[in-house]
Amino acid sequence: MFQDTMTRKPFSPAHDLFRDQVRRFVETEILPYHDDWDEQGVVSREVWKKAGAAGMLCPTVPEAYGGSGADYLFSVVVIEEMARVGATGPGFSIHSEMAAPYLESFGSDDQKEYWLPRLVRGEAISGLALTEPGAGSDLRRMTTSAKKTNSGYVLNGQKVFISNGQLGDVFFVAAKTKNEYATDSVSLFLVEAETPGFKRGRNLKKIGAKAQDTSELFFDNVEVPHENLVGEEEGKGFFQLMHGLARERLTIAVSSLAKSEGAFRETLAYAAERELFHKKLTDFQNTQFKLAEVQTELTVGRCLVDRLLEDYLNNDLSADTAAAAKLWTTEMQGRTVDTCLQLFGGWGYMWEYPIARAYAEARVERVAGGSSEVMKSIICKSLFKKMDIKADFS
Repeated sequence: MFQDTMTRKPFSPAHDLFRDQVRRFVETEILPYHDDWDEQGVVSREVWKKAGAAGMLCPTVPEAYGGSGADYLFSVVVIEEMARVGATGPGFSIHSEMAAPYLESFGSDDQKEYWLPRLVRGEAISGLALTEPGAGSDLRRMTTSAKKTNSGYVLNGQKVFISNGQLGDVFFVAAKTKNEYATDSVSLFLVEAETPGFKRGRNLKKIGAKAQDTSELFFDNVEVPHENLVGEEEGKGFFQLMHGLARERLTIAVSSLAKSEGAFRETLAYAAERELFHKKLTDFQNTQFKLAEVQTELTVGRCLVDRLLEDYLNNDLSADTAAAAKLWTTEMQGRTVDTCLQLFGGWGYMWEYPIARAYAEARVERVAGGSSEVMKSIICKSLFKKMDIKADFS
């Protein structure tokens, strides 16, 4: 397929070699067990340790903290190779790209020296605890509090939809250090799962990504020392979260595109073999047109994502551009899997077929990491600012 053979300028032979290694790992250590993990609602801890030994976790962490000090493209390789085959169970990208970077960027030397080597090796699994039942996109509405005491902070509250919630050993928890609806009211804390008062809720049942443990978390007078505050002072949580959003949304775009490519690959193979009215499905003009439309969108997506990967590596990726990429690729993913499932006919609705799982799992991409509506608001806000147009975005 064209999207598999087109030259990808950001990647070097070293990235290609790593991709071969990751692909073999996925084929031998993940895919044979994924159906069982779907049934259990969680993956094994062993696969995390094996992934750590293979260099697949937190590859951008500096060598001084146990990582390989690689560039972001090595992370991209892991994301793509897992996404293309629908390996949604292991929450590696949450751990490596949406949790650990906050420690890399804002953690103290002691925090980094203790946790980063463990995260790299897969000995400790991390998660990001932001969303609450009443606070999703608008995190200023969160009610989880962190009250300062002489010995540290006492956290009380609840989080929901937390990836790696059942397996996680340490969470980056957003909590209010000031009871106000303001951007300087939130701070980030490192909370270990073994801390008294911390409790995992149920492993939430989802329509897709069933092997990925997604949980409620509860904090009942959870005491953490002052040293568990992420950053040097309180009230910097929103700044810290905004700092990582461009990378997080680019990560989602990378994953969504790769998942779309994987679904299309499965569909091409099926259509080439499926017979209807004594013809192959690919002999029908309607099929040819649909395949051409999907291929065109995938080509556009590949050009977009690879260009933005270069921008990110050059420290030139803006928040509004990352939002646009997240918006377009996730919406495109929805269109792609819907078209592909239609070509499978009734079999496409059967869970045993990968396209059925791809269809169910695609829906969350337009919600997680900021909904499509939030992305549109970000893009429009940036547009109005550039044009010096005043509007109320509160």
